[in-house]
Amino acid sequence: MLAFAAILVAGFCGGVIGYAFADLQCDGDCSVQRGLGALIGALIGAIGVAVVATLALRAMGEWRVVQHRDEE
Repeated sequence: MLAFAAILVAGFCGGVIGYAFADLQCDGDCSVQRGLGALIGALIGAIGVAVVATLALRAMGEWRVVQHRDEE
């Protein structure tokens, strides 16, 4: 549950950063550019945190297997 929540928060933060970055680069009516910036930023943030969360969960699972073997 915490990993999923972290992915959602990272996606939101990436979207805000992407929106702000696109907003800084453009003058006038740039709704498409801002939307694309927000989408790309959200995807990059969510995918990055998803990779880290997956690796952490796998490492925790392997650690439990090793501990279980040592107890027997």
